[in-house]
Amino acid sequence: MNVNDKLYRKALDRRPLNVRNRWEGEDVGLFSGRDIFAAMKENEAIVLAANARHPLTAKGVLRAAKKHSAAVLIEIAKSETNYCGANFGNLVDFTVQYSQELGHGAVFAMHVDHYGIKGKEDVMRAVAQMGEIVAKGWTSVAIDASHLDDWNNLCATRDVAMHVPPYFGLEAEVGEIKGPGEFSTVEEALYFIGGLNSWGIFPDLIAISNGSKHGTYDKTMGQDEGINLERTQEIAAALRPYGVSIAQHGISGTDIEKCARFRKYGIVKGNVATLFQNVIFGIKMEPDTGNAVIEGDSYVKEADRGIPADLWNEIVAYCDGKGMSRKSGDYKKANLPFCDKILALPDKYLDRILDETEYWAERFIKAFNAEGTADKVIEIVNRRGTWNPLPERKIIADRGDFRADNAPTKGGNDGGDYSE
Repeated sequence: MNVNDKLYRKALDRRPLNVRNRWEGEDVGLFSGRDIFAAMKENEAIVLAANARHPLTAKGVLRAAKKHSAAVLIEIAKSETNYCGANFGNLVDFTVQYSQELGHGAVFAMHVDHYGIKGKEDVMRAVAQMGEIVAKGWTSVAIDASHLDDWNNLCATRDVAMHVPPYFGLEAEVGEIKGPGEFSTVEEALYFIGGLNSWGIFPDLIAISNGSKHGTYDKTMGQDEGINLERTQEIAAALRPYGVSIAQHGISGTDIEKCARFRKYGIVKGNVATLFQNVIFGIKMEPDTGNAVIEGDSYVKEADRGIPADLWNEIVAYCDGKGMSRKSGDYKKANLPFCDKILALPDKYLDRILDETEYWAERFIKAFNAEGTADKVIEIVNRRGTWNPLPERKIIADRGDFRADNAPTKGGNDGGDYSE
């Protein structure tokens, strides 16, 4: 989008207040997740939500977004901030810098993905950290207390959401994302979203367990993508009165043609993480899914993609030293110790990483019907009577109907961590 366009310039004055507070003099198109999710619903499209485990992912995705006038989300999960070079403290700054290098005009939101809550201590920490997130310029948050049983998920999500500005995009989660055969139920989703509504909490999105998983599908172990779109549609239809749509997690490893059908099933946000990490490392991938190829119980490094072979060999040696299998999902933990080395690579390596990141982002933008959605965001922002994107929703649920004794599930987590 042209930064000198009248409508774009008008919209800059209606960005979230925390954005204007930090970047009043910058033409950066950083808007609330609420506006972007609303645009996707109006255009029957899906926003590409790219987890930038390395900051370079943000730059490649913004290039594709600007090229196709598509709104996007740049995100990082709370757990990822522990082992990635990108984190809550620096990723917004990296992304604004990259937007500036591109001449601004890209339209995006900064989304805190999977802000994991596993108990009271996490809730209390969130009270303080949400203020820091606001100050840094984030504009959307996903609260993930799905580790807890339904009643405690409802309570924890409510308590944290009350410390998220109402002008932020808001995502919640019911049912942990464990992989094929694991499905959230309509009953769980209605209990969870109805309960939040009864307390005046109005999420834009809900993440559900619909058969996807985070990370690589190991075909040598018989693993395969198993997203159940019928269950997804049932939940989306049941939640329509609350104005809540579906966030699809775990898209890496899913055929791009199937991704193109997602928007017909109530999905308006599509998370892609591991695929973009594969691009950075230059790991061999299936051409239509982005799933990492495993041969001989090992990932396969391609010499003409991603980082150079000698740096990859350093990563392998590092991971070997940590006792990791050479096809382990824990290779993601190499992001932090090698982040700066990757940023300092010669341009020929950076350029091919950015080119391939842009290529995959373009494929998702097209499959998601998201071309032109940046214009829709600008339209939505400008037609409001105020800068504030808080949706006009009402409390339609009775608080007394959502209690611990009538929660659909009362069992605890199985001990696994499915938050990334």
